[in-house]
Amino acid sequence: MAGVWRCMLPVVVLMCVCLWGSTEAVGGAKSRPRPQRRPPKKPKVDPIDLTPPAQNIDIQQMTGTWYLLNTASKCSYLINHGTQVEATVMTLTHSSDQTLLVSTKTRRNHQCWEILQVYSATPTPGKLTLKGGHSELDTKIVIGETDYNSYAIMLYQKLGQITMKLYGRSVDNLSEPMLTKFEQLAEKQGLGLAYLFPFPTYSHCGVVDQHHVINCVPTC
Repeated sequence: MAGVWRCMLPVVVLMCVCLWGSTEAVGGAKSRPRPQRRPPKKPKVDPIDLTPPAQNIDIQQMTGTWYLLNTASKCSYLINHGTQVEATVMTLTHSSDQTLLVSTKTRRNHQCWEILQVYSATPTPGKLTLKGGHSELDTKIVIGETDYNSYAIMLYQKLGQITMKLYGRSVDNLSEPMLTKFEQLAEKQGLGLAYLFPFPTYSHCGVVDQHHVINCVPTC
């Protein structure tokens, strides 16, 4: 008898499976399909949040001159014209109202230009905002790594697209460990070596005449 039961067990299991999978109940009446629960949605994570800001960031120590040494980005302009980038220098000034006044100088068509902007502080130290014409056009900024004296790695996110920039206090102190650290942080954002664009370390702009100053304060 035990042997017969062992032979019948697979058939019983199969019948149970077929019955539960059928939409016909006994007597031909249709049973209601069981409602399926939707899997919970994963919380949306901003790409810029993958790199937290440096701990205990001191905005005051970020002031002064920074030379742009390298950029990691999938920006179409850089992908198409990455070999034509011009030397760029940024100067940060700390304002009393918890903002950073930003002056960026670069060359366009052999002419030096200066762009004036404001980075506003946020409740999180090391996170800043560059206001756009609308809130969805704001640029989120994170100071990812810095020692204040030689290098700073900054992340910029606008419309979900990330750009990372490596700045140096001097054009002569681009050390291998500094570049390696930048490449590792860029890799976390899916920005491999193909998306790295080094900037010239010579021929930076000095004083720019007022006719070539673009004032983006408060916004552009």
